[in-house]
Amino acid sequence: MWFMRQAGRSLPEYRAVRGSGSILDAIKKPDLAAEITMQPVRRYGVDAAVLYSDIVVPAHAVGFGIDVAPGTGPVAERALRSADDLERLRILEPDRDLPYVTETVRILARELSVPVLAFAGAPFTVASYLIEGRPSRSYENTKGMMHRAPDLWHRVMERLTQHAVAFIDAQLAAGASAFQLFDSWAGSLSVADYREFVLPHSRTVFARLAELHPHAPGIHFGIGCDHLLESMHAAGPRVLGLDWRTTITDARRRMGADLVVQGNLDPALVLAGVETALEGARRVLADNAGHPGHIFNLGHGVSPNTDPDVLAEVVRLVHESTDGSPR
Repeated sequence: MWFMRQAGRSLPEYRAVRGSGSILDAIKKPDLAAEITMQPVRRYGVDAAVLYSDIVVPAHAVGFGIDVAPGTGPVAERALRSADDLERLRILEPDRDLPYVTETVRILARELSVPVLAFAGAPFTVASYLIEGRPSRSYENTKGMMHRAPDLWHRVMERLTQHAVAFIDAQLAAGASAFQLFDSWAGSLSVADYREFVLPHSRTVFARLAELHPHAPGIHFGIGCDHLLESMHAAGPRVLGLDWRTTITDARRRMGADLVVQGNLDPALVLAGVETALEGARRVLADNAGHPGHIFNLGHGVSPNTDPDVLAEVVRLVHESTDGSPR
């Protein structure tokens, strides 16, 4: 088990070392980024360390002009609306653009006894931030480009596919053991739009990484994607992440009894206290019914308001329930 955003703002030790400024500045300091990555492993005893990074790191590194504004999220100086804007999103060269990321992964691979998980934003979700210029609820500019300028859309997605592959490849080459591709906002799309405008590019990410790193499992995850799960599974991940809206039983009914899943405790239940969180965790474990292909996780990221002691109790329960002893 591990938690999405497990090295986030809920930990007091994180707040003690994080410092001020953009998260992108902290990520550029390998010793600091490695320390932040290791903090939840020490505190909780989770089974993987998730690299402390952000999905807009590649776009930021190539100089597109995007930062992560506190309390808002990714914000672009000038949104990507034309072919001229695409010129600012050059090909990612990890050795040149992201040496600090690979150095962080090397530190972690050397220091930790648990696997390091690489991650990247999926092409659609990153595109939505670049095209909208900030977080959006309607994705009107993103969907508008899909339908009004499909050639430009696919060029943007091809460039972001290259970014995702290069970013994850660099992390795996530096010592990470598996990866997750976050398509956080794909749930805003219809099945038809997803299959036409997104699936071919996500499939390329998984296929290319399977060629480069055949022993590194890939996880695919999005929010509100129940209607897209078959399509997301068709992209080629070895593990399918579920949010709290879809039961594990239903996912396996739809996609096969051998489906390996990640999830899916509602993060809100953790905020409701220990007993509520533990009861929710028991329901997730019962839903999985002892199937060996299950990574326990929340159905989304850890909220900044989460009590770390509650998460520690969830870890204890899951470990004791699945192998007889805490780790």
